[in-house]
This record gives sequence, C-alpha cells and structure tokens, in this order.
Amino acid sequence: MKVNNQKIVRKIKNTFIERFGNDPILIKSPGRVNLIGEHTDYNNGFVLPASINKAIYFAIKPNNLGQFQFFAIDLNEQYSTLVDQIGKCKQHWANYLLGVIAQFAKDGKTIEGFDCVFGGDIPLGAGMSSSAAIECGIAFAINHLHKFDYSSLQLVKFAQIAEHEYAGVQCGIMDQFASMHGKANHVIKLDCRSLDYDLFPFDMKHYLLILVNTGVKHSLASSEYNIRRQECEEGVMTLQQHYPEIKSLRDANMDVLNKHETEFSPTVYKRCSYIIQENQRVELACITLQSEDFNEFGQLMYSSHKGLKDQYEVSCNELDKLVDIAKDIDGVMGARMMGGGFGGCTINLVKEDSVTKFEKTIKEHYITPDGGEPQIIKVVIGDGTSMVNDV
Repeated sequence: MKVNNQKIVRKIKNTFIERFGNDPILIKSPGRVNLIGEHTDYNNGFVLPASINKAIYFAIKPNNLGQFQFFAIDLNEQYSTLVDQIGKCKQHWANYLLGVIAQFAKDGKTIEGFDCVFGGDIPLGAGMSSSAAIECGIAFAINHLHKFDYSSLQLVKFAQIAEHEYAGVQCGIMDQFASMHGKANHVIKLDCRSLDYDLFPFDMKHYLLILVNTGVKHSLASSEYNIRRQECEEGVMTLQQHYPEIKSLRDANMDVLNKHETEFSPTVYKRCSYIIQENQRVELACITLQSEDFNEFGQLMYSSHKGLKDQYEVSCNELDKLVDIAKDIDGVMGARMMGGGFGGCTINLVKEDSVTKFEKTIKEHYITPDGGEPQIIKVVIGDGTSMVNDV
C-alpha cells in the first residue's frame, strides 16, 4: 500500500540494509483515535475508534541465526535473544515484541529467528496507542513471514494478551482492534462484548481531526480507572437483584436505572447514567454518519465530554478549558477529552478551512502547566496494519 511518510519508511529500510545486509519486507501499523465511546469498553459496550495516518513501520526478514535481533530506530537501541529464550526483559520496548512472539509459541508455533528495525511518527504520550501499533505490526509480520493462517482477530488477541503479560497493562481490546482493522475514511463501531464490528463512512474531504495535548500526565488515571470499574460493577449488582438478565451496563437503559434510583448511591447512579448514555451516543453517532450530519456528530462529542466531566468525573481543568476554547471557534464541529482522563488530549473535529484559526486560537488561549505551547497533532483516518509495497 501507499504510505504518507515515505521518508520514515526509507530511513527504516536503509537502516535495516546497513545493519543486516539484505532486503526486508515492510509493514505499516497505525495508531488510533477514539471519536466517541469512552470507558464503555470494560462495560461490554460500544466504541467508535479509527486508525490514523500516524504509524509504526517495520523492516523485517528471517536471519537463519536462531535469534531475534531488534533495533528501535527512534531510541537508537538494540536487543537480541535466542529463539528458545523468550521471556520478559529489562528493555521495556522489547517486551512489546517479545510478548507477541510468546503468544505464537504458546499456541504451538515455532518462530524462526528474524531481524527487525522499527520506528515511526506516533507521538508518545498523546493517547494514540503506539504500543498497540507495535504489537499488531509484529503479529502481522510473523503471520506473514511464517505463512501462518491466523485471522486478523486472532492476531489482535495475541497483541492484547502480550500487553497484559509482558507490558503489565490490563488494556481492553479496542486499541489493537482499531490498529489492525482500520479502513481509510471509515470509523469502526466495535461491540466490545461480541467483538462484532461495522464500518461507517467518515468522509475526511472537508474535515480534520486535531488532537491537543494538555501537557498534563495521567497521574490519577490508573487508580481512578479501577475505582470507576468497581462503581460500575456495583451498579450492575444492584440492577441484577431485579433483572438477572442484566450482565453489564450494556444491558441496562435509563428507564430501568431511574426506576431504582433510590437504591444507588448518588455517585454510582451518576457513573451508570454516563455509561448507558455514552453507549446511546455511539449508536446515534453512527446514524449521523450515515446521513453525513457532522454538525450533529459534533454535538454528540460535546455531550460526551460533558458526561465525562460531570457524571463520570474523569476530566480535569485543562481538558475542560481546551474544550471550552474549541466551542467558541467557528468551524469546530465538536470536541471532547479522549482516553482515560485526568490529562492527555482533547480530540477536535475541525473544518479544513478553519484549521489555521483553530491552531492560532488554541495557542493564544492555552498554556501547558510547564509554561509551554500545547502540542497540536493533525490526523486523518487511514488504513489498518498492512504491507508497504511502494518505497
């Protein structure tokens, strides 16, 4: 496939040839954004992610040496190990690769040694899932090199388990799924319970997605994430006393919740309300996309942020300020926080002819906590993990 950043790909390919002396295959594995559907994944709900034109690129080829040799070009670091000595290592980035290899091995496959150079242009710390891109890229590469017949979904599951076991992050499946299954000018409506999905058109001819990084680290995200999960589970247990068929908040609706409001603590009621309404927003968002109603889609983004701020309480002052600034800029259709919360980025849907004004206004009215300009990242929706053929 054609890639946008040929300069990066050529550098990775040339570095591979210099280090390992032969001509590799090339693979692209993209990062992702989530347009709407936040914190719904672990409640077996719906999400609406898309793969983007920021990616990790791999040059890779068998080496017949009985070892894996990795070179992380962006870090200028290398790691190698014998094929029969796969295990967690002290080099953090290498664990994303080793963890995926381990999943093939656990499934009874023999993985021959190979050389690999990788790097890319997914900004770190901006919530675009560079780790999922690495995992999906190496899983795709191994499946291709060894002519295995794993489905895309099986490779996604390998990538997710690798992150659990080797990176120590108990992530949901959305990031890996979006990286592998993305399609240009489409978003993915993913059912996080069944893993069924549908593609909905998202015509980027006249719009850009722009991330603005608050510069605030997600310092509270992991502990608060666990608390939110517990609160949602508490809500489900209360509802199950009346409706045994409700297995998760995905199965509930606001009528049921309101009927038993007095049985919940005010906090748990707010959490459950947000999740039920956010699932509804994902459904409505897909309807708006079918009619290309970006104005209504944008309003759903604003509504999502309000719910995350007031009901789920995972926003922060910096995220709220960026959304408030965006609301007052002509040509901004919608804005909300993206990701776990307590920092990170906002995602903004902006008309193409308003992008310059958007960037200027954000820089004029927002300063990061360390006194600098905010990182502004423009993305478009691209294809998922695939071969690169035209460098």
